[in-house]
Order: sequence, then C-alpha cells, then structure tokens
Amino acid sequence: MTAVLRDEETVTPLELFFDLVFVLGLTQCTALMAAEPTWEGLAKGLLVLGVMWWSWVGYSWLTSVLDPEEDAVRLVIFAAMAALLVVGLCVPHAFDDAALIFALAYALVRVAHIALFMLASSEDPLFRKSVVRLAISTAIGVGLLVAASFADGLLQGGLWALALALDMGGTYLIDAEGWTLVPHHFAERHALIVIIAIGESIVAVGVGADAKVDLGIVLAATLGTAVAAALWWLYFDIVALVAARRLAEAQPGRHQNEMARDSYSYLHFPMVAGIVLVALGMKKTLGHVEDPLKLVPATALLGGTAIYLLAHVAFRYRHIHTLNTRRLALAAALVAFIPVAVEIPALATLGVLAAALAILIAIETHNYGDARNRVRHELRHEGG
Repeated sequence: MTAVLRDEETVTPLELFFDLVFVLGLTQCTALMAAEPTWEGLAKGLLVLGVMWWSWVGYSWLTSVLDPEEDAVRLVIFAAMAALLVVGLCVPHAFDDAALIFALAYALVRVAHIALFMLASSEDPLFRKSVVRLAISTAIGVGLLVAASFADGLLQGGLWALALALDMGGTYLIDAEGWTLVPHHFAERHALIVIIAIGESIVAVGVGADAKVDLGIVLAATLGTAVAAALWWLYFDIVALVAARRLAEAQPGRHQNEMARDSYSYLHFPMVAGIVLVALGMKKTLGHVEDPLKLVPATALLGGTAIYLLAHVAFRYRHIHTLNTRRLALAAALVAFIPVAVEIPALATLGVLAAALAILIAIETHNYGDARNRVRHELRHEGG
C-alpha cells in the first residue's frame, strides 16, 4: 500500500460517512445517561464520550494528512468504521456486560488509525517519531480500558478516567513540530462534527416525545429547536469562520499545530460534550413538560449550555487572548439558575434557556454591527 498525501481542502464523502457512524456513539451516550440519570450515569456517559471523541480526533488529524479516498486506505477506514459501529452499539453497557467487547472494538479503531499514520509518515522521520510516541500513549490507554473491563465500581471508573487522561495528555507531551495538517480541511471537519452533535440534540427532541403530541409537546419541540438553532448560531455565525482563517494564517509547523490541537482537538470536546448534555436535558423535558426537571437533567440542560459557552470563551481566548464577557456571564447565570429549574415546570426552564440564548445572540449581533456583516461576507467568499 502506498501513501497518497492530502493536497485538497474539501472534506470527502468518505469522511462524512465516517462521521455519520460516529454519530451513533453520540446518540448512545445520551441514551446511557438518560437510562441512568444520576451523577454516576452522567460521569459514565462523559467518560465514554471522551474516549470516543479522542478516537474521532485521531482520524481528523489522519485524514488531514492522508487522502482517505485512495487505494486500500479506504478499505482500512471501512474496517475502522465497522469497529466503531460495534463500539457505538456497546455504549449502553460499556461498564458492564459489553465492557470487554467495547474495549476490543475500540482497540481495533485505534490500531487502524495508528497503522495508517505509520503509512503516512513513511518518508518523514520527524513525523514518524511523533507517530511512534502517539502509538505508545494509545496502547497504554487501550490497555487500561481492557483492564477496566474486568473491574467494576470506583476502580473501573478510575481506570477509564486514567486511560482518557493519559491518551489525551500524551498528545500534549508529543512535540507538535512533527505533525502536519491542511488547515481549512481540519477546521471544516470539526465544524461538521459540531453540526452532527447539534443534530443529535434535535433527534433527542423526537425521542423524548414518546407520548401523544399535545400543546405541551409542540411548545417544547419548538423551544428545543430554538435552543439548537441558538447553539448553531453561536458557533457558525462568525466564530467558526474567523477561527478557520486564523488557523490557515498561522505559521505552519509547531505554531499552527499547537493552535489546531488546543483550539480544535481539546476545546471542541467541551463544546460537543455540552451539546450532548443539552440533548439529555431536552429529552427529559419532552418526557414530562409539566413537571420540574430533577437535579441531574436540569444540570445537564443548563450546565451543558454553560459548558458550551465556556468552551467558546476559551476558544476565543486561545486565538486572540481576549474574553467574551457576555458568554461568560450567561454561563454563570445558567448555572445559578439550576436551583430554580428544579422547582418550576420543565417547559418553563426550556423557555428561559431559549430566551436567554436569543437575547445573547441579539446583543452580540447588534454590537458587532457592520463589522460582523463585513467579516462574514469576506470569510464566506474566501471559503467559496
């Protein structure tokens, strides 16, 4: 098999296909937490999401180097997709009956990833050195997940947390100089996964409405769509466009790679995790619109939105070292509102959230004014 390095910016159909398999894992993480709406269930869901996210991140870096549409590369990616599908199917029981199957299937996903990276780095010694170090941290993480499948309780959770920390942290310790990427493609790939996550929150609205459709369900579905649309607006109106340009304009090599790692590989995780938590909250809201949310679902709905906003604050700070105080203030306000949310109807809580996000968007849109329109048109023209 020969390596064909990537030279185009556009995300390929095969990458989209891969991402649509990954979305099953997002849906299953929400289902896992919904079936066990406790702090422990929340922790389990986020651990699984973190592990799956890091596998997806690996492929986003891989396909920014290696053309996935060439030769036998696509066959290896198909095999990885099959293993990823098994991983997704195992998510609801990843801490009990399906723990070992989950770990072994996940190992196959990561082995395929490392094998293709070895192929891509065959003619670049510095790149190959980074890949070898990545393989070591990956092997340790996967080994810990296999060990966790034979444990239970706090020990099992601790092994999962350690596996995730070492796997993600190992990448931070690897010299960023050795990596390479196609910046616009890399940014677009992460933007698409945010869309997929937001789409999963819409799916949660439909799944949560398992009773007959009445006025309460209609209102909740409308408000849920408004919340999802607001999450989309906050990222895609200007943030995604500006961030993609900054990544493309960064000095290639260590500086650009560290920006990609920090802004996309790391900081997009809390964005996606926040969206998944919002999906859980909306699913529980649709189930009982007239009753107050219990503490965990209320925390998921409001706290998940806060996490999403805080990730945006950190994203901006990483790029231009300034704070978006409006999003920071709203995140704090949503967390402070949680004690109220457990006392009022779930539909009212969802309405407050939708209104708060709409007000934030209106304020930002007004304050940015002509500068926003100018930047949007310039960057959209560049992207076209």
